[in-house]
Amino acid sequence: MKNLIKMGIKAKSASSETVSEKIKNKILLNFLKLIRTNKKKILIENKKDVSRAIRQNLKENMIKRLELNEKKIKNIESSIKNIIKIKDPTNKILKKWLAPSGLNISQVTIPIGVIGIIYESRPNVTADVSCLCFKSGNSVILRGGSEAYNSNKILSKLFRKSLKSFKVNENFVQFINIKDRKVVKFILSKMNKYIDVLIPRGGKGLVKTVQKFSNIPIIGHLEGVCHTFIDKNANLKMAQEIVLNAKMRNTSICGATETLLIHEKVLRKYINPILSVLEKENCEIYADKKARKFYKGKTFIANENDWSKEYLTSKISVKTVKNVSDAVRHINKYGTMHTDAIVTKDNNAAKYFLRNVKSSIAIQNSSTQFADGGEFGFGGEVGISTNKLPPRGPVGLNQLVTYKYEVRGKGQIRK
Repeated sequence: MKNLIKMGIKAKSASSETVSEKIKNKILLNFLKLIRTNKKKILIENKKDVSRAIRQNLKENMIKRLELNEKKIKNIESSIKNIIKIKDPTNKILKKWLAPSGLNISQVTIPIGVIGIIYESRPNVTADVSCLCFKSGNSVILRGGSEAYNSNKILSKLFRKSLKSFKVNENFVQFINIKDRKVVKFILSKMNKYIDVLIPRGGKGLVKTVQKFSNIPIIGHLEGVCHTFIDKNANLKMAQEIVLNAKMRNTSICGATETLLIHEKVLRKYINPILSVLEKENCEIYADKKARKFYKGKTFIANENDWSKEYLTSKISVKTVKNVSDAVRHINKYGTMHTDAIVTKDNNAAKYFLRNVKSSIAIQNSSTQFADGGEFGFGGEVGISTNKLPPRGPVGLNQLVTYKYEVRGKGQIRK
């Protein structure tokens, strides 16, 4: 594992270098051009990964995340463009004041340093994270899953090529090309001198391992057990459209709704129009007794364990609740502080919901699938954080900095 220590040393060295915003944007623009000119090569490398994943009988949702196509590459390009547009978040004065001693104090943003990303399946993470970390002045060490090895390798290679073409330290971005699983445990236990923050992106097993063994501070979330609550004052058509999108637009993302909560007073009127739309899309429905009594379609009986399940596929749990406070209690008990939504015309009910759910993202009258740094205008994200301490929610460009205090005096000494 000597190579990993060398990577850590190189990453530390790169993170201490200052690059102007102008050069950063030129490098990102060049990376965008390299992706366009090498699109065929990227798709060929990705096809190798997908073929191997199929042979190894990987789950369908994992293969879906792994696969690149024209649309996904356009999304990567769009993300890079957005990151270029956002101002460099470093060296910003957040606050300044004059202390009673006469000292001038400024709170100024600075890069975190070296960021380690351990992730599975999604090759777009390689591009997004490299751009976000570099623009925020951080160096990054990428440890992608072996299932996306070829895709990750070519994308990181192109970024390093872009850095080199502007004579900037290419070790701002480094990709670990060792497939051995022991690498992860070595990073978690032996790399704390070199990596300042770790961000895990992947399934429950990966995140649990990182949380259990890491000696390095972590930003991230374990699961996305997200809820959509249909209040008694919800617009039915809006509720139908939101629930369908929140569950079925992309079932494999952490912002997908996994549990639907329905106010008991509109159960009889709303449940058939809402659930029938899901059933038409081949979504399996696991419902409580009250919901099953009124729904005419096919359902399975839900048990206690279903309320805390992250399905990441075409399955949903359905629970009847008495009121908005009952919905909030359920979410705070079974949710994972990721993203939860209320559909209602009643602003008082919405205010109660938004204030009292513990989630990092609370939404009124919209889909939980908006839990995404790109949708928040962050240019992209390195992940979603459900930590109580900041950053929370989507971690984008402005969340990848910390701060220091710059103090200027005129010869003052403390009595």
